[in-house]
Amino acid sequence: MSQTTHPSHQRPCGWNSWLPERQARPILHGQCEADVVIIGAGYTGFAAANAWQQARPEDRIKILEADRVGEGSPGRNSGFMLEIALANDARPQELERMEKLNALSRQTMALLRERVEQLGINCQLERSGTYRAARSAIGQRALSQYEDFLKAAGLPYQTLNGSQLSERIGTRYYTQGVFSPDCYLVQPAALIVGLADSLGEGVELHEHSPATQIVPDGKRWRVNTPEGEVIAKQVILANNAFSRALGADNSRLSAIYTYAAITRPLAPADRQHIAATTWGLLPAHRLGCTLRTTADGRLMIRSRYSYEHEADNTRIETQLKASLEARYPELTPVRFDHVWGGTTGLTYNGAPLWGEIQPNLYVSAGCNGGGIVKGTYLGDAIARYALGQPVEDIASLFGKASWMPPDPVRRLGFYLASEVERRKAKQET
Repeated sequence: MSQTTHPSHQRPCGWNSWLPERQARPILHGQCEADVVIIGAGYTGFAAANAWQQARPEDRIKILEADRVGEGSPGRNSGFMLEIALANDARPQELERMEKLNALSRQTMALLRERVEQLGINCQLERSGTYRAARSAIGQRALSQYEDFLKAAGLPYQTLNGSQLSERIGTRYYTQGVFSPDCYLVQPAALIVGLADSLGEGVELHEHSPATQIVPDGKRWRVNTPEGEVIAKQVILANNAFSRALGADNSRLSAIYTYAAITRPLAPADRQHIAATTWGLLPAHRLGCTLRTTADGRLMIRSRYSYEHEADNTRIETQLKASLEARYPELTPVRFDHVWGGTTGLTYNGAPLWGEIQPNLYVSAGCNGGGIVKGTYLGDAIARYALGQPVEDIASLFGKASWMPPDPVRRLGFYLASEVERRKAKQET
């Protein structure tokens, strides 16, 4: 299967549509040179650029972005910024590793928060904590597993029954839940745009300039775009699953589309019942629904997945309405302001694809929905690694992305596994 170098989306990002108009950075035209080129203006790419500039302020740094900032995947996520690592189990032999990951997550989140405050980025950053909730037996088992992890790691949390959860988030749909205080919510498009507009001197960002090819040029690399090219000593691929078309390992990385919708501002009575506070909910089961409120009293839902290509957004909108109405029947019929798709890079075992793939060509991809904090840390780390600086042992902390069979076997496996899980976890979707 041929790979594309960047996604195309059927609908604009709702988060980005509410931001003030901004002047886009210029398209890359003609030939130029740089010390390092970073592909992808997301959290990973910006973290890499900042780390590089701090280490070598005299270097010429180019960032190439296929879309306009805020319309790409970084602006299309749900805006959860976790201070603790995601965990699939709580085995005692994993606790030391998880403690190290938690410490790195807290450190990275603190640096992000400091940056937001220093730069005055208006992105509605708030430490709201996060809920995980379940309705069915399979969801309850997943919730119990997560609670075991929190308990074993000595992290603070609260267990909630259905009534207690209803008092917090205004729905009786779930039978039980867990609340962890270790999470921030943010307006993701506002954050990524704010970071783009505060890049330091020496960092040049080119929007609407997708990298279409990377080829050797002696001891350097030539990065081609539709209207220009840049020759650089080093290149960092920070465009997640779309790094495959530029040299990353296709056998270890897939593109998965996920879908989100956000309501109009709720009526005063509904807002008082549902969105009196800012809260976020992550599903106990991986196929469940993500929910959150916004500062202006909207309700967002994210659910459904497709493999490599974006599904029909009209059909997805109908499914998302049904899921939200099941949780909040008083909102029937649900009225969405925006529905959109976004991509994430998926690996089979959840580990990142990270490191040097050819001399002076580096990749940090496969976030597996790990979000803003994880992407920021790994972007900072890949820049330090490329610069020859000390770096934590990424493989021992996060693992190495494992091999997956090629298509059509991979595609068939995805849909079969998804269908089996969807049937088992029907009440969670």
